[in-house]
Amino acid sequence: MLGILSAGIAPGLALLSFFYLKDEYEAEPIPYVLRTFIYGALLVFPIMFVQHVLNVENLIKSEFVDAFLSSGMFEEFFKWFILYYIIYKNVEFDEPFDGIVYGASVSLGFATTENIFYLVSNGIEHAISRALLPVSSHALFGVIMGFYLGKAKFTEGLKAKYVIIALILPVVLHGFYDYILISQEYWVYIILPFMVFLWWLGLRKVKMAKILSAKHFNKPYPVQKTLHS
Repeated sequence: MLGILSAGIAPGLALLSFFYLKDEYEAEPIPYVLRTFIYGALLVFPIMFVQHVLNVENLIKSEFVDAFLSSGMFEEFFKWFILYYIIYKNVEFDEPFDGIVYGASVSLGFATTENIFYLVSNGIEHAISRALLPVSSHALFGVIMGFYLGKAKFTEGLKAKYVIIALILPVVLHGFYDYILISQEYWVYIILPFMVFLWWLGLRKVKMAKILSAKHFNKPYPVQKTLHS
């Protein structure tokens, strides 16, 4: 059991550390980041209950609805809700890059609890594939969500636009991710390029958030790229 717990927790903490250390200007308090991680971990339970009810009542009629509603919408909405209504207005959220840190934190908290349950049920032999696919994808959905919330908080005007994008874009990406896994016979040939794209997009948002934070603190940043994406 100790091995399963370690294998379930390690990928989430490793990825959280990776994104946390990308913050070059004002590191977030570790206790608050861990609290956000715990918020995400606790989200698993109400979401699992809702998904269980949908399955028992046979309300999911297609793989498309399963992917985009049961997984994509419910999971990303609850993460967005925590980020927007609890983290967004906190004084610790004081620069654009903080959205990346807290978005990754809440998503990886969720992914870690989900990962532990999966490994307990199916065995530690799935640990590597789980780390490379579900845990990584949740992290990147959170990074993208957090980027747009950070942009909403620290950009004059169009705040509602970015808050909405922070929810819709992760829902769509998560929906496609799940739809590939559950509907395609040769899913591995599609999910691999999709994950490459997801990592490219997530790391691009990390770089753009750094530029926004540099601008926020009136500090130079060596790479000048457009901020209007």
